[in-house]
Amino acid sequence: MTLVTDTAVKALLDTTTTTQVRPRYEGSNICTWIGFKHVNYLVEEAVLDHFRQAGLPARALYEEHGLGLDIVSIDSRILHAFHMDDIADAEVVPWTKEDDSTIGFKVTIQFERGGEIHKAVTSKVRVSLRIDTYLEAAGEVPAPLTRFAVATLGDDLEREAGATAPAEEEILASLTAGQNAYAWKWNIPYPYCHFTERIQMSGYLRLMEEGKDRFVADRGISIKTLLDDRRWIPVVPRSDIRILDEALMEEDLYTVYTVEEVFKDFTYTSRMDFYVLRDGKLVKTATGRIVHGYAVIENRRDWSLVNFDQRVIDAINGKAPQA
Repeated sequence: MTLVTDTAVKALLDTTTTTQVRPRYEGSNICTWIGFKHVNYLVEEAVLDHFRQAGLPARALYEEHGLGLDIVSIDSRILHAFHMDDIADAEVVPWTKEDDSTIGFKVTIQFERGGEIHKAVTSKVRVSLRIDTYLEAAGEVPAPLTRFAVATLGDDLEREAGATAPAEEEILASLTAGQNAYAWKWNIPYPYCHFTERIQMSGYLRLMEEGKDRFVADRGISIKTLLDDRRWIPVVPRSDIRILDEALMEEDLYTVYTVEEVFKDFTYTSRMDFYVLRDGKLVKTATGRIVHGYAVIENRRDWSLVNFDQRVIDAINGKAPQA
C-alpha cells in the first residue's frame, strides 16, 4: 500500500530529481535524428520518474487512490537534436506555487557529445490528478493531494461556453473559414487514450505531428516531396500543448491546424485547436502551438538549417505556385 504522506508530497513539490532517459527507436524517422514528439516523451518520462522517486508512482496513485496522473500542459524548447542511442540526464525541478491547482515542473535535459555537455531541452510541465469515475469510487482523496485532484481535466480553468455547431458536414468548413488553415475529423481510438476513457497528452503530441504532415501534403510540399526534391526535413525548435477539457475514446475529434505567423523565411508558427461535438455545441478540448523550420540533410550524421524558398513560402501562405 502506497501511503500518501505529507513527507512524500513535500518531496514531490520541493525536491529536485534527476534520471537518465534514452529516446525510443520509433522516434528516429529521418536518418538517426529524433523527432519533437519523442523528445517530449522524454520530458514525460522524467516527470513520471519524479513521482516515483517521491514515492507516489502513477500506478499506485490510480490503483490505490483512484487518481489518474494526467500531464495537462507541456511547453518545450529543443536546443540540440537528439540522435538514436543518446543517453541524457533529465533534471526535474518542482515549480508549484501555494495557490496552484496543478503540479508544476521545470525540466532540463542534457547530454554529452564529443566531450561537451549540451543542454538539449527545456520544458515546463503541469500535472492534474484526475479522480476516476469510470470504476467504483476509491474513497476520499488523500488530504495532501486534495488541491490537485479534479473531477474533469480543465477544472482549474474558466471554460468558455461552447459555440453552437453548424450542420455536421459543415463543421470543418466553419472552423477554417477565412483562415490559413487545414482541418480534419477523426474518431479517437483506444491506443491514444489512457485510464480507460480519455485521450492522453502523448495522443495530442501524435496529432500535432500528424497535423504538420497533413498540412504540408495538402499544400503540395509533403514530407517525402521535399525529401526527394532537396533532402529537406522539418525541424521543430518549440512546441506547446494544453488540455482544456476531456476528449473521450471513440468521440469524433475535429483538429484545426492554422498558420499564425511566418517569421521572415526561416520559421513559421502554427496553432492547433481540438474540438469535440457535444449536445450540439463545439467544445475545445486542447490548444497548442508548434514552430517549424527546415534543415537539409548533409550526410547520415549531420544536417543544417536552411531558409525557405519561394515555393515553400507560397505553400505555407496558401498561395498558388508561381508559373
